[in-house]
Amino acid sequence: MPPSFIVALDQGTTSSRAVLFGADGRIAGMAQRELTQHYPRPGWVEHAPQEIWESQRAMLEQVVREHGVAPSAIAGIGITNQRETTVVWDRKTGQPIHPAIVWQDRRCAAICEELKNRGLEAYVRQNTGLVLDPYFSGPKIKWILDQVDGARQRAVNGELLFGTIDTWLIWKLTGGAVHATDCSNASRTLLYNIREMKWDERLLEALDIPAAMLPDVRDSSGSFGTCICRGATIPILGVAGDQQAALFGQDCLATGQAKNTYGTGCFLLMNTGEQLCLSQNGLLSTIAWRIDGRVQYALEGSVLVAGAAVQWLRDGLQIIGSAAESEPLAREAGDAEDVYVVPAFAGLGAPHWDMYARGAIFGLTGGTTRAQLVKATLESLAFQTRDVLNAMQADTGIRLQALRVDGGAAANNLLMQFQADILGVAVERPQVIESTARGAACLAGIAAGIWDRDAMLSRRVLDRAFLPRMDAAHRQARCAQWERAVQRTRGWLS
Repeated sequence: MPPSFIVALDQGTTSSRAVLFGADGRIAGMAQRELTQHYPRPGWVEHAPQEIWESQRAMLEQVVREHGVAPSAIAGIGITNQRETTVVWDRKTGQPIHPAIVWQDRRCAAICEELKNRGLEAYVRQNTGLVLDPYFSGPKIKWILDQVDGARQRAVNGELLFGTIDTWLIWKLTGGAVHATDCSNASRTLLYNIREMKWDERLLEALDIPAAMLPDVRDSSGSFGTCICRGATIPILGVAGDQQAALFGQDCLATGQAKNTYGTGCFLLMNTGEQLCLSQNGLLSTIAWRIDGRVQYALEGSVLVAGAAVQWLRDGLQIIGSAAESEPLAREAGDAEDVYVVPAFAGLGAPHWDMYARGAIFGLTGGTTRAQLVKATLESLAFQTRDVLNAMQADTGIRLQALRVDGGAAANNLLMQFQADILGVAVERPQVIESTARGAACLAGIAAGIWDRDAMLSRRVLDRAFLPRMDAAHRQARCAQWERAVQRTRGWLS
């Protein structure tokens, strides 16, 4: 029998997972291990690169062993990863010279301010599609080279390598034979010119980063070397950052198709096709993927607080015992619509980008119940998604026909129905909600020759489609109240 299984390695912020897919595209098994979070100072977030590698390798071996699949039956491995998280390591020893600086980390704010003062903000926007923010990898690399004794000279000498987590895993899986990334991850570094499809010399010079430490940039579906698993050689054939992988896994392959992932925050991406679309409305432009040398781009908007707002109800206010309780409790509120929660706990993300905003609750009366508060908090996820989608539609002129959803909160039927109502379009939840892992698996399966795009589309099965029920006048009134609430949270901190 020819190899017919694909394994997706899904290395996320909080866990390392391996997901086994059968020839029919369905999940045949999964293994997962939590990842330790390190907070050495306020605003700093780190991971141990060795723990990332060891946990991901162990999950690969576990899912193959536990589900009785011979490694020789695996046609390929796909990798998807937390984006922007930065590792620098010694080329000869393979030892990291500093803990991985996680995408959430804010220590590089001063570096970004310096670049703004040097007039690079517009250049960055035009050529990388991003904004000058500590979120991205470039400032993190500079910080490590600045802080670790002798690091920059070692980098100049070719002794040090940089990688986002996909690159780190590829290097380890191939025994140091391959130092590479894909276009989607490269586009999140603040160093990659997404117009010219190459590392940007001006930005490398501005951040004083030697080009010798950067990985080779490849197609998202193609060869990234081979690894040994339980004595068998398995090719690595697909790589994409987690949100781009989810876009691919949701089969958003045509211009104008969009997905929203409801996690700690929300990540809404729209496929904008082969033409780069620079946002005029506070969104990021990024590479979705590159296959057979052809690039597709995406617009991305991030909601800072989504599932974290439900965690606040559970841990902060302690009015629910678990996230699962939020839906039945919110249903108890019935038709009540007077309360609005704006969860701007750390400011507002896209499209507002107001770091001085703070959260607020509006419409409280003596009769307000905890059920109403829970319902309003769930509704805030849908309202924030609407704000981002409106910005995308304004940038592209494309009217969305349906929003494809995944992530933990996508299981909440009340929230998904309200999302459809407040957008006025269908919300589609797939049967396979592991969209990120599915995207990585599909990229690998295409390169292995066992799947193709048409087959992917034919295998997409909906769990449920939520159709809008709210009339246009009611929708407009509710959105107007939400916008009033948002405006009153802005600029709270002076």
